[in-house]
Amino acid sequence: MANYLALDREQLEQELQAQRAVFEGYVKQGLKLDMSRGKPAKDQLELSVDMLKITDLMGDSGIDARNYGNLAGMPEARRFFGDMLGAKPEEVFVGGNSSLNMMFCVIDLAYRVGLADSPAAWGSGAKPKFLCPAPGYDRHFRITEYFGFDLLTVPMLPTGPDMDVVEKLVQDETVKGIWCVPIYSNPDGYTYSDETVKRLAAMKTAAPDFSILWDNAYGVHHLTDTPDHVLNILDECCKAGNEDRALMFCSLSKVTFPGAAVAAMAASKKNIDFILEHMFPMTISFDKVNQMRHVKFLKDMDGLAAHMKKHRTLLEPKFRMVQDTLERDLAECGEIAHWTKPNGGYFISVYTYPGCAKRTVELCREAGVVLTGAGATYPYGIDPDDSNIRIAPTFPPIGELELASRLLCVCIRIATLEKLLQRQ
Repeated sequence: MANYLALDREQLEQELQAQRAVFEGYVKQGLKLDMSRGKPAKDQLELSVDMLKITDLMGDSGIDARNYGNLAGMPEARRFFGDMLGAKPEEVFVGGNSSLNMMFCVIDLAYRVGLADSPAAWGSGAKPKFLCPAPGYDRHFRITEYFGFDLLTVPMLPTGPDMDVVEKLVQDETVKGIWCVPIYSNPDGYTYSDETVKRLAAMKTAAPDFSILWDNAYGVHHLTDTPDHVLNILDECCKAGNEDRALMFCSLSKVTFPGAAVAAMAASKKNIDFILEHMFPMTISFDKVNQMRHVKFLKDMDGLAAHMKKHRTLLEPKFRMVQDTLERDLAECGEIAHWTKPNGGYFISVYTYPGCAKRTVELCREAGVVLTGAGATYPYGIDPDDSNIRIAPTFPPIGELELASRLLCVCIRIATLEKLLQRQ
């Protein structure tokens, strides 16, 4: 296989013709495969079915989970998520099934009213801005875009967001916060370095209520025997005298059932009390029956770790197969693509030759494989280099995944060859 970047025009055209013939073979198969979202597969969901048999909903607190009250969550659930997030139970608020919903509610509250230390509502003065490390999680960006924030892109590095850029941007008092996925980030799978966490916690900001929305979505989703670790942002903020800066989120959506799990947030007690005060008019409580089922099923951090090893057994071969396919089918084409090899999480980030991501995704769709839209991992859906593609290996059966991965490589080749021919 030749290095595409070294081919002359005639050779490029010949190779393009050959790859299009391979592509047409896939089209004729009538594929209907989906790698667009990071969803657990059916065999992963089956790991938690026994949880639905739990009917003993009383904990050592003596509170009946079936009844009204306890807006902050069952005491047992607050302890469980406190252990999971590295926070005290009184610093934890346990909600419903969606951490994204909790993040939306926090941004909504901040925009309308402010947070505990806010001198005014975020939406009351000049148009607010929010920092978006990219590539990142599209649904985070969508929340702040929905409320009318200006989204400021921060380059994502293997160590986390580019802190030189962050520290410069936060000198603007209209910059109100930053989205963070600190461990096995979506989509690159990067984990924030100790230096990055400490700089986020200690940096001087023009906005006195600058907030870090710390989505620890993949904190227990390890794929290797040498898992990544990240410093506790609450602890680091306290050490720096900014104890109210961080709001941590997590959920059990990819641990048990994405449509029926439990989510939680942790923050300073001051912020938790403030948020609960403004939640009080909205609801009496969230689903405490489900909270107790999860605590009884997973029990503690050792039980959670044992459960996640079962997930790893199912997921690790899928990640390895995708990476092996990319290596086998693309490595000898020259530097037309590279990809991440995360130690955990739910995604692999593929970077094509500049200007080729959208075309690659379009070709895959023509052949029956749905990928996340190119550019979705950037604010406003605009990837300035048109190069990033988020791969979600978790949901398809491994046979379908291998087929989709091979097709992806063919589409990357075609898109690259077309781009190279345009530039000659």
